[in-house]
Amino acid sequence: MPSHAYLTLENYFQRISTLSGIESVLHWDSATVMPEGGSQTRGEQIAELRATLHDLMTTPKIEELIDAAETDKSLTKWQCANVKEMRRKWINATALDADLVIALSKAEVACETAWREARSMGNFKIVLPKLECLVPLIRESATARANKLKVGTYDALLNTYESGYSSNKIAALFSNLETFLPGLLNDVIEHQKSRPFIIPKGPFSEEKQRELGKRFMLDLGFDFKHGRLDVSQHPFCGGVPEDIRITTRFNKNDFTSSLMGILHESGHALYERGLPKNWRLQPVGEPLGMAMHESQSLLIEMQVCRSRDFVEFAAPIIREFLGDGGPAWHSENLYRLHTEVKRSFIRVEADEVSYPLHVILRFQLEKAIIEDSLKISDLPLAWNEKFEKLMGISVPNDQYGCLQDIHWYDGAWGYFPTYTLGALIASQLFQSAIIQIPSIPQDIRNGNFSPLIAWLERNIHQTGKLLESEELLERVTSKPLDPFFFKNHLRSRYLS
Repeated sequence: MPSHAYLTLENYFQRISTLSGIESVLHWDSATVMPEGGSQTRGEQIAELRATLHDLMTTPKIEELIDAAETDKSLTKWQCANVKEMRRKWINATALDADLVIALSKAEVACETAWREARSMGNFKIVLPKLECLVPLIRESATARANKLKVGTYDALLNTYESGYSSNKIAALFSNLETFLPGLLNDVIEHQKSRPFIIPKGPFSEEKQRELGKRFMLDLGFDFKHGRLDVSQHPFCGGVPEDIRITTRFNKNDFTSSLMGILHESGHALYERGLPKNWRLQPVGEPLGMAMHESQSLLIEMQVCRSRDFVEFAAPIIREFLGDGGPAWHSENLYRLHTEVKRSFIRVEADEVSYPLHVILRFQLEKAIIEDSLKISDLPLAWNEKFEKLMGISVPNDQYGCLQDIHWYDGAWGYFPTYTLGALIASQLFQSAIIQIPSIPQDIRNGNFSPLIAWLERNIHQTGKLLESEELLERVTSKPLDPFFFKNHLRSRYLS
């Protein structure tokens, strides 16, 4: 029988998790349906909620209870893992005082609001004053956490999103990719010249695109009794496992952008819904980390939904909703469209060959800013120079450059590396899934995603935070994270 200390902790963290869920839904509401004039009030509401959460997490009784629970020999492995995650959350929370938490929250809302105007105008100077207020607070919080965790300043930020990989390990992985990808990008673009395709002509109504996306969400297993699809400036997935909120943005001339955004976010949603039900509202029942979270969205979008098998299944359905039956809508043409590789400016619309280069750029720049080796005011210039070096094209304006993502302006520093970590993990997991269930490619061609989704639920989703990232990956694939699988996948798909 678990001790009184452990049971009391479970009650504490159930309340904390419930309040965190409310905060997540408030953020979704801010990005989708809230009128622009409500941003200041919403900022005050979120700040107050975060202050309440911080008070709960930092009460002195928590440390005493965790100390007692860690000596409880009656706990199961799940309960032990739960206490471990409670300790991690407590350390991160107690590193910051309440005034800093409130100041950060208000600065994030103010900066995000300014970003929306700056992005629409393509002018970084509009958001610069707010960003110059936010970044010092981000640095202050990072330094405080670093001192508690005994890690570097940037690693402390990374730890809030992904505790399984250090910045040194990420830098080594990214250096490997930075050496490999530019040459591959050139080779693939040259190779695809012999495989031209026809671009389906719009306009494609938002209503039809939405219904098409919802059709594929249902095929993948998305439960609309526990979720919904809406529109925002930036595609994302939020909410809680019982209330999943997906957003996308529609382009009347390009249905692939919104469709792939929906499929990507559906991967996130399936992970959230698949988390262990017996551990809902407990730290151990949360997603393992953002690298694993991104692996689930990229596995669905890239490994599955851009595959030839998926397009064979999807082509007749896409024609039914959007097409006219001409050659542009044939499966082979749609496959070439969905696997087009090109040098482009926008990360969320990038192909999987060039996508990691977008992330490497952001990782290097945000690390430099946090470590104060790059001035915030110099961000656009540094971005443009590094982007041209990596991608070989010049950035036309800030909207296509350092203003395109919400993350920095919303306070999410240390998040970007998880995208490419997720891509590496996704390749490794998908290849392992096929080895274990050889019928998966044919199942996908037949529109049957159940075997793959069940494999992911069994091996990834339902494990929550029972294991560390590397430990789980090795258990499922028998290997530590290795870029070989991703590189092999890219060569196979794009050069064969």
